[in-house]
Amino acid sequence: MSAQSSPAAEVFAALGDPTRLALVQRLSAGGPASITRLSDGAGVTRQAVTRHLEVLEAAGLVRGLRQGRERVWQLERDGFTVAQAFLEHVSRGWDEALERLRHFVEDEPGEGGSWA
Repeated sequence: MSAQSSPAAEVFAALGDPTRLALVQRLSAGGPASITRLSDGAGVTRQAVTRHLEVLEAAGLVRGLRQGRERVWQLERDGFTVAQAFLEHVSRGWDEALERLRHFVEDEPGEGGSWA
């Protein structure tokens, strides 16, 4: 699977926009919220907030639920689980690389030995 088609790429692309990241932070801190509440103080129009939320929804990070005449948005755990799994994979790779480097440095040749 290419990085462009991976679920993690979609999640990180969605979170790469400052407005979308701010919406995620607001939902994280305040819980589910209507578009009216999320638009308040966002610095962009309600329509722009709606479009950003739709991108986040497509990435599996939020979900909009109808409550009466409003749509209430909440965080969706699955998208964050994808991001966490990807970051843990990358972290393990770095840990393994650092361990190889440590072994390389500690396994210096003895007297008369040479790295060349």
